[in-house]
Amino acid sequence: MHSIGIRQEIVDRVLARRGRFHLFDSLDPAETALLVIDMQATFVEPGSPAEVPASRGIVAPINALTREARRLGVTVIWINHANAHNSRASDWEMFFDHFVAADVRRRTVESLAPDGAGQQVWRELDVDSDDLKVIKNRYSALIPGSSSLERVLRSHGIRNLLIAGTKTNVCCEATGRDAMMMDYRTVMVSDCLAALSDDEHRASLETFIQQFGDVMASAEVLAVLQNRGNV
Repeated sequence: MHSIGIRQEIVDRVLARRGRFHLFDSLDPAETALLVIDMQATFVEPGSPAEVPASRGIVAPINALTREARRLGVTVIWINHANAHNSRASDWEMFFDHFVAADVRRRTVESLAPDGAGQQVWRELDVDSDDLKVIKNRYSALIPGSSSLERVLRSHGIRNLLIAGTKTNVCCEATGRDAMMMDYRTVMVSDCLAALSDDEHRASLETFIQQFGDVMASAEVLAVLQNRGNV
């Protein structure tokens, strides 16, 4: 788990701009979904082609948060990444042809294959039978064509999104940015997110709280869901 927080200069900037640090005093659990993004073998398994070592450190916090969120009536949604690929084409050629080196491309393609082992929720995470599952094929689960997430959220009356998972600064931030621009109240759950470095994790959260949504630790999130947060 990352042990750094948002710098004081960013806190001061946010306070000067809007007069408060946190955006939300309360969030109705019935209108809230917890999105757990990309906590799958491709990113969590040691030695995997897209390993994020810090992701294993957020398994326990995510399990604790999902357990309490369910108790409060929050919808838990596991969002995993998969890409179709054959000898002729991929459903994301820009990524595989330009952002993945040839020596790891084959392993990455195999790991992200639909229904493949790398596409399953990490084995140490506690998934409930009532949780929902969504597959995406781009960084953001909300960009048009990436997944069914928007339809799922609308059908469940969701207005508030809590974001956990990996990487903080890639799929989690990308989904959170799009969520805000689609008018969802969005919170990045800082102790349930992981990136490849402390600097990338912090930079993502600092950008997010200034322009796209809120940043809270899981304890703060639970307090706000119970309408007793110190915000």
